[in-house]
Amino acid sequence: MRILNCDESYSEPILSILNEAILNSTALYDYQPRTLDSMAAWFATKRKGNYPVVGAVSENGELLGFASYGMFRGWPAYKYTVEHSVYVASAHRGKGIGKRLLQRIIGEAEGQGYHVLVGGIDSQNLVSIGLHESLGFERAGTIRHVGFKFSKWLDLVFFQLILKTPANPVDG
Repeated sequence: MRILNCDESYSEPILSILNEAILNSTALYDYQPRTLDSMAAWFATKRKGNYPVVGAVSENGELLGFASYGMFRGWPAYKYTVEHSVYVASAHRGKGIGKRLLQRIIGEAEGQGYHVLVGGIDSQNLVSIGLHESLGFERAGTIRHVGFKFSKWLDLVFFQLILKTPANPVDG
């Protein structure tokens, strides 16, 4: 397995992983599968913000999972904080792929001079919570009943990892 940067040529496999999560889990608080057309806008946003999209690719070229980050909030003082996401194809979960992807994302964030990585995780997703805790993320808070999916209220837990970067943060 290799971890590499993904471009729009990975739109279909990324979409497949996202849509499986939308339809079958609370990893995404979304109801409807996304379209292939939506991926062009997604990648455009990533390019515009210089946000990485990394993928775990098998020896035969299959995308096993992917990770990325993007803007946390739109106000300027949040410029050193990004919100990340990690998704692994259902057939490949439990093999350490998510950990490798998250480690790469942490390295990318440090390399770009970010200070905080934030992850929003459904409170029942104990595997993702354990993954984040294993890499030093700390629980930053819970927003109760913030989502409603599969006929139940969902609690969203935020985790954060404080990085040593940037070396010289500035206002403005």
